[in-house]
Amino acid sequence: MSTLREAAEEFLAQRRIAVAGVSRDPKQSANLIYRRLRDNGHEVFAVNPNAAQVEGDHCYEAVSAIPGGVDGVVVVTTPQVALDVVGDCASAGVSRVWLHRGVGPGSTCPEAVALCHERGISVIPGGCPCMFGATADAGHKCLRAMLRVTGKLPRSVDA
Repeated sequence: MSTLREAAEEFLAQRRIAVAGVSRDPKQSANLIYRRLRDNGHEVFAVNPNAAQVEGDHCYEAVSAIPGGVDGVVVVTTPQVALDVVGDCASAGVSRVWLHRGVGPGSTCPEAVALCHERGISVIPGGCPCMFGATADAGHKCLRAMLRVTGKLPRSVDA
C-alpha cells in the first residue's frame, strides 16, 4: 500500500504513457492530460478507436496497437469503456493504469479496479495526473484538495 502521491510519482516517472479517451475536441480533459504529459517530456500515445489523429499526432485504436507497448495508461473515458480499456491493457502487458476522476464520475468503476488487481496491474483509482508533479497547475492542486476533503480521492493505493 502506498500513498496516492507516491503512486502518482511512480506513475509519472514512466517515459511511455498512453492516454485513452483523447478526442478531436481539444477542450476535453483527456487532451489536456495528453498535452501536459507531452510537454513535460513523456513519450505519449493517443488512444481513441474513433479518431485517426488528435493534437496533431497519430491516434491508435487500442492500447494493444501501440508499437513497442507503453509503461502506463491514463484512462479518461466513461466507466463502461474503462473496463474494456483495462482489459486491453492487460492483454498488452501494461503494468500501470490510472483511472481518471475529476469532479464528475470519471473513469473509475469497481469492475475495472478489480480487473486491474486480478491481472497484476497497479491502479490509481481516481484523481488526475495534472494534480501532481511537473504536470500540476494551481487549479488542479485546489481540485485535489477539494476531492480529498469530500472523500472522492483515494488517500492510499494498492500496488
